[in-house]
Amino acid sequence: MNKKVRVRFAPSPTGGLHLGGVRTALFNYLFAKKNNGTFVLRVEDTDQNRFVEGAEEYIVDCLNWCGITPDESPAQPGNYGPYRQSERKASYRKFAEQLISDGYAYYAFDTPEELDAKRKEIPNFQYGQATRMQMRNSLTLTISEVEDLLAAKTPHVIRIKIPEDEIVHFDDLIRGDVSFETAQVDDKVLLKADGMPTYHLAVVVDDKAMEISHAFRGEEWLPSAPIHILLWKYLGWEADMPQWAHLPLILKPDGHGKLSKRDGDRLGFPVYAMNWTDPKTGDVTKGFKEMGFLPEAFINMLALLGWNDGTDQELFNLAELEAKFDIDRISKAGAKFDFEKAKWYNHEWLKVQTVERLAPAVKAELKKAAIEVQDDAFLNTIIDLIKDRCTLLPDFVAQSGYFFAAPTEYDAASVKPKWTAEKASFFETYAENLDLRDAASAELNFKALAEEKGFKPGELMLPFRVMLVGGKFGPGVFDIAILIGVEETKARIAKAIAFFNI
Repeated sequence: MNKKVRVRFAPSPTGGLHLGGVRTALFNYLFAKKNNGTFVLRVEDTDQNRFVEGAEEYIVDCLNWCGITPDESPAQPGNYGPYRQSERKASYRKFAEQLISDGYAYYAFDTPEELDAKRKEIPNFQYGQATRMQMRNSLTLTISEVEDLLAAKTPHVIRIKIPEDEIVHFDDLIRGDVSFETAQVDDKVLLKADGMPTYHLAVVVDDKAMEISHAFRGEEWLPSAPIHILLWKYLGWEADMPQWAHLPLILKPDGHGKLSKRDGDRLGFPVYAMNWTDPKTGDVTKGFKEMGFLPEAFINMLALLGWNDGTDQELFNLAELEAKFDIDRISKAGAKFDFEKAKWYNHEWLKVQTVERLAPAVKAELKKAAIEVQDDAFLNTIIDLIKDRCTLLPDFVAQSGYFFAAPTEYDAASVKPKWTAEKASFFETYAENLDLRDAASAELNFKALAEEKGFKPGELMLPFRVMLVGGKFGPGVFDIAILIGVEETKARIAKAIAFFNI
């Protein structure tokens, strides 16, 4: 690498941040860290019709939650600002006009009505080599006609003039040599009627101004690549063009097509990093964070959608990803999204977290369930006891709620069919002589009394668990009894006996 590594994540502030966008940001971030480079956040807000209030702040919040904070951004400017395209508006027209004067672009004065008429006349109409000379533009009008239209401030756009019968080649860091026939490429708009650039012009001008060395983006942008390659060439900047890397798509779980928000809605999983609230409708689209994912698990899962380090290792923290990331290990093929696998990552990350790391999040989940924690040390003990049993953060409520309050419902079907007066008598006797100094001795006493009363201990363990927690779940039942204490254990046994005797 000859020049300093500078990469950018350039989202549009139009709504929720799709996990594919986060993965693009992550790969940019990892490549920058691996190569002692700079990770830039540039906000591509030139499409004023799709701009959504609050979306930029939401994107920043998502990146911060993931731990992939940019080195330069609108909030943390460096020497290459502004970092919002809308604030760079003046620079784009200059380059669009330069392209016109050099013969690589032209003014197009066609009205929306004229374009609609042409679409009806020509199936699959494209404004390009085959049709441009039938349209109202500076290629078909006289110089004086064009000057008059411009002087009258007639609405117009500027389009690139794609050359005929050329092959555009470029080297993609993931896909190798990629080529396009210009006959398949239409004359894209570069500057819109409102003076704002389209993505095609803005991305080239901004990458040049910000000295971007490598451009990571999704595979869906491949068809736009020849336009961008030509613009780098036509503007005289070919030597400064970034190296391209088109990332594989994240596919639907069945592997057919790109994963969309609709797929998540249909199949019951999030596709956004964090909750997104539509400011117009108030509709909330759920995110991985609010569903109970740890950022460590989310990032780990994303990194392995289309990349691996060549080993069987599946769990990576961010520092390991930074050290091991290698662009040569990115796959060309799309990666199927598997929500069960995503949950597996979260389960594995919950298991290895410290109690201190989990406590604030667990306390917040309990508070949502109207459970107030009075004793932090008590909560920490519970977290340590149950974290291996949780897949998502809300699971801590179901797995720990019974430590704070006696169950109000019981899994009667697992106990009542085999419930007898003799079992009721056993538990009454056990409660009278309850000794909970430690889990091991409590279990020995339980088993000794069971044998004395003519029971196999296994016949009584399940009813005892249901008495204390309400169902067939939770850690060791004697650990539970010790934590809730002698008096509470006795009270729960008595309450459950009365229920099972009915």
